[in-house]
Amino acid sequence: MQFASDNWSGAAPEIVDAVTREAARVGAAYGGSEIDRDVEARFADLFEHEVAVFLAATGSAANGLAMVAANKPGGVIFCHRDAHMIEGECGGVEYLTGGARLMGVEGAAGRIDVEALKQAIAALTPASEHSGQGMAVSLTQQTEAGTVYSLDAIREIASIAKANGLPLHMDGARFANALAQSNATPAEMTWKAGVDMLSFGATKNGCIAAEALVFFDPSQARDMPFLRKRAGQLFSKSRFVAAQLDAYLKDGLWLRLARHSNAMADRLRAGIARSAKAREAWPTTGNEVFVVVPKSDAKRMADAGAIFHEWARVEGVRLDAKETVLRLVTSFATSADEVDLFLEKLG
Repeated sequence: MQFASDNWSGAAPEIVDAVTREAARVGAAYGGSEIDRDVEARFADLFEHEVAVFLAATGSAANGLAMVAANKPGGVIFCHRDAHMIEGECGGVEYLTGGARLMGVEGAAGRIDVEALKQAIAALTPASEHSGQGMAVSLTQQTEAGTVYSLDAIREIASIAKANGLPLHMDGARFANALAQSNATPAEMTWKAGVDMLSFGATKNGCIAAEALVFFDPSQARDMPFLRKRAGQLFSKSRFVAAQLDAYLKDGLWLRLARHSNAMADRLRAGIARSAKAREAWPTTGNEVFVVVPKSDAKRMADAGAIFHEWARVEGVRLDAKETVLRLVTSFATSADEVDLFLEKLG
């Protein structure tokens, strides 16, 4: 009963097979191999647009490099107050950019509030050498709260960013899960809605270690080859990362894996709705579920072998002293039997 995170899961067989096949071959180093070029073409086809693609080992590296590309002296990045760049990357963005600041913007259920964003940007307009200058807006899709931005919401945030001369970055660690539960295409959820850069996550959804930073205007990535090398993210054998992404994107595997993950979360949500001992903390979609349970039941479930994280960022959730909030995350490897056993033991 592993619900701690989707990055606790293994790797999809198709991904492992792709790496095994590549291991028996030779290929040019540093992104010059045939499969590296094939992956760049796959991304262009996927997004129906000319793109510049840079492979990375981690989502944190992709996010940091995106902000390095947008960097300005005294730069300020506007993102949700609970964004992974703030809460889970150990100052990595600040380190890679040489001192850019992350300004947390308010917003319910993990989504940036547009009025709060306008106010935050206005506070730095005009720019001042004392307070700094805006350099980018970043939103997370799906959010750290298990919610998603609608296309209209993305377009509205993009409009605000563009009106202030700021590029819009999307942290897509769970981009597949967000897209799989929508009727949108990858293009509609990104550049057609005004997104300039995407950290395209794959590790959480069945890959071993494979992420990509995608620029929808290649001219904005002019210096990225040098910035990536300087940051230690240019791999000698990048074709092994490319092989993962090639298999991941082939024949829609990435969305099939995400749809399964989402379906297992839906199964959890349905069971929690029937439970006498638990309730959803807030509505979610995708593969994350946040549930309120008595602390005694959380301990009982952990003792029974369930793996999960208690969640501290629960503003707006009414809890009594005996309750806690659990984050339950499903993955491509989660089985219906695993979900049903958890729900049975929860009661």
